[in-house]
Amino acid sequence: MTGRDTLVGRLISLGYLKTPAVINAMRSVKREFFLPSDFERYAYEDSPLPIGSEQTISAPHMVAIMCEAAALAEGQNVLEIGAGSGYHACVTTHITKTTVYSVERLTELARSARANLNRAGCSDVTVIVGDGTEGYEKEAPYDRIIVTAGAPNIPQPLLDQLKVGGKLLIPIGSRTSQELTRITKLENRIESEEMGGCIFVPLIGSHGWPG
Repeated sequence: MTGRDTLVGRLISLGYLKTPAVINAMRSVKREFFLPSDFERYAYEDSPLPIGSEQTISAPHMVAIMCEAAALAEGQNVLEIGAGSGYHACVTTHITKTTVYSVERLTELARSARANLNRAGCSDVTVIVGDGTEGYEKEAPYDRIIVTAGAPNIPQPLLDQLKVGGKLLIPIGSRTSQELTRITKLENRIESEEMGGCIFVPLIGSHGWPG
């Protein structure tokens, strides 16, 4: 049994992983391909790890939580804010079987994410350099928007680019502590659900934290 299998089994037993599509994606994607060489040996420890540029790759349990909470399914049009290492987007596209659009504000990190995705053989992720708080209007509207950074509030452009009936997952709070929040967009209102406490790097941008 590989370290990946052991980790996935543990996440299932702890209740983080529930649906077959998410379980299969977590089993399929090799996390070591998304880490600096010095940290590859820690790939299947359930902890965040540094990826450069003062950013981190999320702990596997948090990736599992977010994929499950987003209710990802095959055929969805998904926007990710914060490409980071590219790992989360790669897991996502294994579930949706569609191109995932991922916006990253740091050029160097975007370049690294593209290299990681290529190394992993994950060709269905498009990494865009830009202000993630502005979304990516070119491919809108989206069935799902997943934000992998903490924000003081919900950026309006992301709500505007979300389909009616779509879901937006975003950590809301301070720079050091947030509540993972799931937004469902209805015809004339939005529904908000709190999914648990979390800590993500700050969402920097015109509708987030100042740089």
